[in-house]
Amino acid sequence: MLKFFIIGALAVVAVIVAVAASLGGWAWWVLLFLVGALLALGIWDVLQRKHSILRNYPILGHIRFLMEDIRPELQQYFIERNYDGRPYDRDTRSLIYERAKNIAGEQAFGTERDVYEPGYEYLVHSTTPLDPPEEMPRVVIGGPDCTRPYPMALLNVSAMSFGALSANAIRALNKGAQLGGFAHDTGEGGLSPYHQEHGGDLVWEIGSGYFSTRTKDGHFDRGEFANKASSEQVKMVSLKLSQGAKPGIGGVLPAAKVSAEIARIREVPQGEKCVSPSAHSVFHTPIELIEFIAEMRDLSGGKPAGFKLCVGSRVDVLAMCKAMLEVGTAPDFIIVDGSEGGTAAAPLEYEDHMGMPLTDGLMLVHNALVGVGLRDRVRIGASGKVAAGNDIVKRLIQGADYTNSARAMMMAVGCIQAQLCHTDKCPVGVATQDPRRGQAVNVDDKSQRVLHYQQGTVEEAVKMMASMGARHPRELSPSQLRKVINAWETRSYTELFEWLSPGQLIDEPPATWAADWAAADPSAFRPSLSTSRS
Repeated sequence: MLKFFIIGALAVVAVIVAVAASLGGWAWWVLLFLVGALLALGIWDVLQRKHSILRNYPILGHIRFLMEDIRPELQQYFIERNYDGRPYDRDTRSLIYERAKNIAGEQAFGTERDVYEPGYEYLVHSTTPLDPPEEMPRVVIGGPDCTRPYPMALLNVSAMSFGALSANAIRALNKGAQLGGFAHDTGEGGLSPYHQEHGGDLVWEIGSGYFSTRTKDGHFDRGEFANKASSEQVKMVSLKLSQGAKPGIGGVLPAAKVSAEIARIREVPQGEKCVSPSAHSVFHTPIELIEFIAEMRDLSGGKPAGFKLCVGSRVDVLAMCKAMLEVGTAPDFIIVDGSEGGTAAAPLEYEDHMGMPLTDGLMLVHNALVGVGLRDRVRIGASGKVAAGNDIVKRLIQGADYTNSARAMMMAVGCIQAQLCHTDKCPVGVATQDPRRGQAVNVDDKSQRVLHYQQGTVEEAVKMMASMGARHPRELSPSQLRKVINAWETRSYTELFEWLSPGQLIDEPPATWAADWAAADPSAFRPSLSTSRS
């Protein structure tokens, strides 16, 4: 291969020299420099031992790496259709951007989607639609053991930590929440000053790393928690059990993002990858979990306390419900995260192949609470690719009381779905700890975009509910959401899925739930009924 490279290089040199000689002057020196640079690169490619393709195809092999590097951009901007991109298609991204800029998001000439494609879902409108209410509906979070309930908006900022996001991005999200009167979840990365700077309502999330409320050995610090949770800005406190995009492992903040400031807030070493433990140390059984949620509520001064999870096993969810009955209290809310949820950093295998999608997880938790007679005291939040008004309505039908959005809120702040969150090289300054990049986020402007996006999306959801004949989310029914089964059949969610009646699991579990209900143990988590392989 080396001899062919030498012969080819000499031929190229001969051609370049001939051209340069005919031009004369400065062109000769420029071309001579280019020849030398190419020869040096070619010799290096042949001699290096790292890339086989460069050894066999010196110089030309670099074109392959260049094309591979720009492939995502080519795919996104020139190849994919408006409605089939991932994680968010162009239609959805355009809707978010336009709504954030307060631009009308109408579309001409009808849908581009195949409405007969199996899996396509649609909402059932009423022949006698209603006028949408002037005031947007809210849901009150707080059961009988809560003394400081909170009125939650239908769409809120989902959990995103300072560290995963830049300081200015956090500022913009919280200022938008303050302007619009909706909630902002801190994420598990700690209660940072940027979450508190503009006074927006906060849901303080505590993960297994107990950041911002941890002892020196990394355990939960009750005194510090009680002190910080007493802040008037903290409206609810939440314990993160698992995250949709990476259930079963702790949160990860890449080393490049662990700045001195992050290290100080989280109380971790600077410049080292920050990994939360996979499991909590404050509980080990369903009973201990429910008892700890009650303790969080007491330590916070009676504020709503709950937990967030990506559902794995129905047995585990039922075990938690049995624990609520045995302990005699329940969380004020449960946030169900779907496996399609986002993250700044996670292994591909976890993102693609672990955890329950939001639709299944949401309906499971809803039915389990109904089945044990606790649904009226536990509110359910839905988190996982909520972006448009129809997403909100769909999740309300499936069992949620309210929704949270992360990536759509990031897009309102300026995210372009570059998917470089884990590299600290976010091109728009949203998901980075690089101060120079982060300065690109104009807090005053982007907070207005967050406000416009949230208001416009909730208004659209309420308008859609009115078109369906519903004045309030509680008037929606599973019969109003239909799925295409094949080209000649559609079925409603009432027909497709089983919906339990209040107390049914306690009185007489249906055959489809009986085995899992019997296996659920409030004193132990058991992910499945299968026996281990010998």
